[in-house]
Amino acid sequence: MSPATPAPQRGGAALELLVHGVGGATPQDMLDDPRTVRITGDRTAAMHRRAEDLDAEDHPERYAARPVPEAYVWSNLTSGDGARALWLLLLPFMVANLAHWMRPPSQGRPGLVRTYGVLVRLVALTLTVLLTAAACEVALDLTAWQCAAGAACADAHSWLGFLSEARGGWWSAPGRRLAVAALVPTLLVGLLWYLSNRTWSAYEAQRPPSGYDEPGAPAGSADTESADRGDDGPGPFGVRPALGRPGFWYGRRLVARLRAAHTAAGFLTVAAALATAAARHDDTVPGAGAVVGRALVSAVAALAVLVLWVVCRRGRSERRLDQRVERALVSWLPGASLTVLALTVLYAGWARPGWTSQGALPGNVAFGGLTLAQGALVVALGVVALLLQRTRVDGRTALRGLGGPAVAMLACALAGVMSGGVAQRVADWLDGPATPGMGDRGPRIGPPVLLSWQASVIPVLLLLLLVPAVLLAVRTVLAGRRLRALVEADYAAADERDPVRTGQIAAGRARASLTDSAPVLVGVVSGATLLLGAGSVAGAWASGNVPGRAFDGAHPAIASLATATQAIGSWMIGFGFLLFVTWGRRAYRDASARRTIGILWDVGTFWPRAAHPFAPPCYAERAVPDLTWRMSSWTRSTGGRLVISGHSQGSVLAAAAVWQLPPATRRRVALLTYGSPLERLYGRWFPAYFGPDALRGLHRTVHCWTNLYRATDPIGGPVRVPAEDGRPAVDAAVLLDPVAYGRTRAHPLPEPILGHSDYQADPAFARRRGALLDRLPPAVPHPRGPNPAADQGSSGRSSG
Repeated sequence: MSPATPAPQRGGAALELLVHGVGGATPQDMLDDPRTVRITGDRTAAMHRRAEDLDAEDHPERYAARPVPEAYVWSNLTSGDGARALWLLLLPFMVANLAHWMRPPSQGRPGLVRTYGVLVRLVALTLTVLLTAAACEVALDLTAWQCAAGAACADAHSWLGFLSEARGGWWSAPGRRLAVAALVPTLLVGLLWYLSNRTWSAYEAQRPPSGYDEPGAPAGSADTESADRGDDGPGPFGVRPALGRPGFWYGRRLVARLRAAHTAAGFLTVAAALATAAARHDDTVPGAGAVVGRALVSAVAALAVLVLWVVCRRGRSERRLDQRVERALVSWLPGASLTVLALTVLYAGWARPGWTSQGALPGNVAFGGLTLAQGALVVALGVVALLLQRTRVDGRTALRGLGGPAVAMLACALAGVMSGGVAQRVADWLDGPATPGMGDRGPRIGPPVLLSWQASVIPVLLLLLLVPAVLLAVRTVLAGRRLRALVEADYAAADERDPVRTGQIAAGRARASLTDSAPVLVGVVSGATLLLGAGSVAGAWASGNVPGRAFDGAHPAIASLATATQAIGSWMIGFGFLLFVTWGRRAYRDASARRTIGILWDVGTFWPRAAHPFAPPCYAERAVPDLTWRMSSWTRSTGGRLVISGHSQGSVLAAAAVWQLPPATRRRVALLTYGSPLERLYGRWFPAYFGPDALRGLHRTVHCWTNLYRATDPIGGPVRVPAEDGRPAVDAAVLLDPVAYGRTRAHPLPEPILGHSDYQADPAFARRRGALLDRLPPAVPHPRGPNPAADQGSSGRSSG
C-alpha cells in the first residue's frame, strides 16, 4: 500500500517525511514507486521523492487531498562500504559507550551524575589499555620473547628466523626483538586513531541548526558540562530534556579530547611493556641502564597520570554548540607519548651482553591489575547508579537502574574474550596442538596464566546462562497456551476457529514478549561475569599455574574437571575470536551480511561517543541534524503542515529531531511512530533520556503524536503516555496482526503475521496519519518562491 493514500481534505500544503528503521530500506520501497529522485543529500544519507512529486511546491493544487511523501534514507550511515564490517572488532568500545547513556534520571544531584560519567570514561580507558596489552602479549611476549628464544619454535616458523636467538644475529638480542615486535601494537593504536579521526570529521563535525542556546551557557563559558550537572528537568521552552539541547548532537570537542587521551594511553602501554622488560634486566647489573630505565618508567607514569586527568576533567557540553577544539592538547599529548615510546625503543635496543629471554614477560600482573581495576570501577558505578535511582524509582527501568553497570561489565567481558581469544589462538598456533601451558615436550609457549583461568570460566558461565534460558523457553510455551483465549476473543467475528492458526498467532505474541525479559539475562551474565572474573584472578595469583596444573594433587575427578574446563574454555575463546574475524570478513564481501551487522549498529551507535572515542561513530549526529534542517527549511519555505513518520529506529530519530526544533516549528509538526522502541527499549534502558518524564514532555511539546504497535512486534510497543491537558493518549488501540484471522472476501488468501514490518499495509495507518494532519493548524499563506526541494543543492539525479 502506498504511504500517500488519500488523507485530509483540508488544511493546505502537507509533507509526510518518512524515516525507515533497522535494517535499512530503499527509497523505491518507502515511496512505493520505482522512479525516485534524490532531492538533497549524498550517497550516505539523503531525502528522496517520487519523480512525479519533484515540483510539488510549485503545484499545491495537486496535493489538496494528500500529503507529499518524502523518504529519508540513512541506512548507509551504518552499513555502507565493506570497510565498515571491521567495526565489529570495536564492539566492546560501543557497549561501553552505551553504559554512559544508561544512567538513572536525576535532578539536582550534579556530583553523583558527574561521578557516574567519570567512572564510565575510566572503564572505557581500561578497554583501550586492555586491547593494546593483548596486542603486546601476542607480539612481544608470545612471539618475540618466547617463540623466538626457542630454536624449535623459531625453526617451525621460518619468518621468525632473523629474530631467532639460536642463530645469534644482530636482531636476536631480546631487547631488539621486543623493539621490532612493538611495531604491531603501535600500528594498531595508530589505526584506531586514524579511524576515530576520520569518522570524527564526517560525523561529529555535522553542525545541527542553531539559533538559541540554553540560559546559563554563554558562548565563552569554559566548563559547561550539562551532561554531568544532573539536570534532567525542563528547559526554557517548556519541557526540554537533554536530547533537545543545542549541543547534544555535537560532540566534536569531547571526542577530540578523548581521542588524544586514548591514543596516548595506547602508546604508553606499549612503552611500559618495553621499558619494564628492559629495566627488569638492567636492575640486576650495575651501569647507567638502570638509571635510564627508571627515568623512562617515570616518564610513562607521569604521562599516564596526565591521561587520567584529561579523561576525568571534562564531560560533554550540551547546552550550547561548543565548537572549540583544544588543538595543543589534542596534538601534544599523543605526540609526547609517541616520543617516549620511541625513546623506549632505543633504550630496549641497547646491547646487553648476557641477556637472554627466559620464561614469560610479566603479563599476569598487567592483566590481573586491569581485571581488578575494571571490577572495582563497575562496582563503584553500581553504587552510584543505586544512589541516583533511589530518589526516582520507576518499576519499568531495566535492572532497577543498574543497566549501566551491567552493560559496562559486559563490555569488559567482551574485551576479555577478544583479547584472550587472540592470545590463546596465537599460543595454539605457536605451541602446536597442546593446550597453552600444558605442553610436556617441545617449546611451552603460553599466554599469562590469568588468561587461561579466564578462558576456563567460560563453560561455567554458559552453564549458568542455560538455567534462565530454559526457564524463559518454558515460560514462552506456557504463555502461548494462555494467549489462545485472548486471540480467539480478538478475532471473535471470524466465521470458524482454526487451532493451528490460533496457536501461530498466540506463539508469535509470546515470542514477542521475550524482549521484556532481556534485563534478566543481562543481569545474570553480568553478575556471573563479575564473580567468575574475581575467582579467576584469585586462582591465578594463588596457584601461579594454569587450571589444568593447579589441581594436579587434588581428587582425580576435580583434576579431570579442571583440565577439561581449561581445554574447552581455550577452544571456545579461540573459536569466539575466529567467529568475530569470519563474520567481519563475510560482511566485508557480502552486502546482505553487512546489513545484518548494520542492524546491530543501528541500535548501538545511535548515541554520541561520550565514553570511548574509538567506538563506531554515532550516525544520529548526522541523521538528526539532517531531519531537523529538512523540517525547519520546509515549514519555513512553505508555511505548510508536516507529519514525520518514523518506523522502528526511525521513530527514535524522529523524536530526537522533533526535540531539536524551535518552538514555532514544532507547532506545525505532527509525530507518527509505529513499531517504536521508544519506551520498550529506550525508555527502560536509557531512563534519563527516554523515561516517562521525557516522553510525556515530548507529548506536550509536539503539536500531536500517535503511536501504533502490535502485540506480535518483538521490538516496538506502547509508549505509555496517557491523556493530559486535553491531549489524547499517544497510543492507539493495539493493531491486530494478522489483519484477518482466516480467508474472507476482502482477504481471500491467508494474511501473514507481520510482526515488526509493513505497518503501512494496515488500513489503520492511513486513517491515523490523516487524523494527525487534520489536527494540525492550517497552512500559513506564503509567497510563492523557488522550489524548496531544488534549493537543497541536489542535481535531481534519479535513483530509480
